[in-house]
Amino acid sequence: MAGQMGIMAGEGGDPRRPSAQEIGIAEEGHRSYIAPKTKMHDSSVTLEEYMHFASIARQHPNERPGTMLPSNGRIFGKLNLFGLRKNQELNANVSNVEKNNGDFPEHSAWANVTDDEWVQASRAIRTATWGAVFYLITTDILGPFTTAWAFSQMGYGPGAVLYFIFALFAAYGGYLLWKMFIVLDSDRYPLRCYGDIAYRIYGAVARHTFNIIQSVQLLFNVGLIIISNGQSLSQISNGSVCFIILCFIWAIAGAVFGQIRTLQKLGWLAHAAIWINVFILIETTAVIWHSNPNYDAALANNDAEKGPVATTAGPPEGVAFQGQLVGLMQAVYSYGGAMLFVEFMAEMRRPYDFWKGMICAQTFIFCCYLIFGLLNYSRQGQFTINPVYQGVAPYDWQTVGNSLSLVSTLIAALLYGNIGIKVIYSNVLMELFKFPSLAVKSGKLIWVAIVPIYWGVAFVIAAAIPSFSNLQGLIAAACILQFSYTFPPLLMIGLQSQKDAIQDGEGFDPATGQTIRHDSGFSRWMRGFRKSLFLNLWYMFFFLGSVVTAVLGIYSAIVGLIHAYAETAVSGFSCTNPIGA
Repeated sequence: MAGQMGIMAGEGGDPRRPSAQEIGIAEEGHRSYIAPKTKMHDSSVTLEEYMHFASIARQHPNERPGTMLPSNGRIFGKLNLFGLRKNQELNANVSNVEKNNGDFPEHSAWANVTDDEWVQASRAIRTATWGAVFYLITTDILGPFTTAWAFSQMGYGPGAVLYFIFALFAAYGGYLLWKMFIVLDSDRYPLRCYGDIAYRIYGAVARHTFNIIQSVQLLFNVGLIIISNGQSLSQISNGSVCFIILCFIWAIAGAVFGQIRTLQKLGWLAHAAIWINVFILIETTAVIWHSNPNYDAALANNDAEKGPVATTAGPPEGVAFQGQLVGLMQAVYSYGGAMLFVEFMAEMRRPYDFWKGMICAQTFIFCCYLIFGLLNYSRQGQFTINPVYQGVAPYDWQTVGNSLSLVSTLIAALLYGNIGIKVIYSNVLMELFKFPSLAVKSGKLIWVAIVPIYWGVAFVIAAAIPSFSNLQGLIAAACILQFSYTFPPLLMIGLQSQKDAIQDGEGFDPATGQTIRHDSGFSRWMRGFRKSLFLNLWYMFFFLGSVVTAVLGIYSAIVGLIHAYAETAVSGFSCTNPIGA
């Protein structure tokens, strides 16, 4: 979603911008101090150098808190920085990044670009305001269709409290990511994704680990959507078509529409999906409050026999501890958006303001979850289905919700699949196996071949593990929880310790381009860790608590999957819809 942000216009250079000599880098022709000199991931660049250039970037007038954006600027407008001709020439040079497999263009390509043009070009894509970030985070995270089922597993009290606690810590995790972004991002070395932060603090192994987990999360998200859409189609057809065939149809649809390579072409569809979900939200709540629960679906999915609706203040008697943990993982899944926070900050004109949009978005999302979840749980109790719109009893309204959800979830699956394939392609195929860029013809042909394979794997996951709630809980615990809760404090420990380990006479020397360190190794890390001991111990406590929650969540989801296979209608590669016809 962030990739479709528009460009802010501005005219002329900024006389207050520090010169190349002030920063300590000799100019080379028209080369600017921000013109990148290395690959995106260069092990010779130290943390001190990243922080040096980040401190310079934060001094830019447009980034200082309280400053106003240029009055002649336009949000979401078209690029008109230096006049059409110069802009076209600059874009041609910048486009060489893709053609060079992610490396920056050679110095000769910068010859006709002035310093002021480099400064403005590096900031041209940073156009988002904190209001736009509020919209993006809300779009990315908001998905209240699981909350009512989560309350049915935990009860009113624990459900409301835990949704609040996880909202609070999700916001705190986002705050930590913001702090690290401010310290590490610069025009010279821009941060582009979550893995870039891991690379600058812990190195290449951490970056690859983060990217692998991200890829797994996106792949399983696509699988979950295939399950959900298969269930929707099965309900629409009254079970007259084999469930696994319906899932396969959606996998084929994804492989066809997934040939779209650029997110920009999916942007307007993503916006439409938001309003579709809002309508489903209102329609589902209204119908649920004027009809009985879907007893057949509840029996097939929850083992809930027909009877009076029962709600509880505490955990329901019939729900085991592992079931309550699976319900809790729905809260984790509901707040799973931190994976894209770095991309959102990278789009911002003034990254200092990210926290405003994030806090407002998390507050709005929490209120939506609480209201929607409590309303629908109060009406359906133990008969609540996940997702909730499939628990609507009247067939006509059930079909309306299912039909609209088919559109919105297919759009979401295309977005997840697009990003997931690109993560694998750029970080594995291009980097390790030297595949061509997607900007060239051979790369485009490889994309055509990879998309069906990706969707095929997602279909196998969906067909083999059709228990929607438990699979969702497993992904929440194994992947989503890490990006929102586990990784931020772990990264902060590394950043804080390395910053505090810097002694007098150490640091990056801009005159020579060298980093001076008087020691290295474990002793240096421990010296830095002890300097902010209580702060680092808090980060450690947050990290370990997240790890324990993740382990419990994974365990409970696996136990839930075993139970679903053994005692319910769920079975792999089956024609039977897991939630009934």
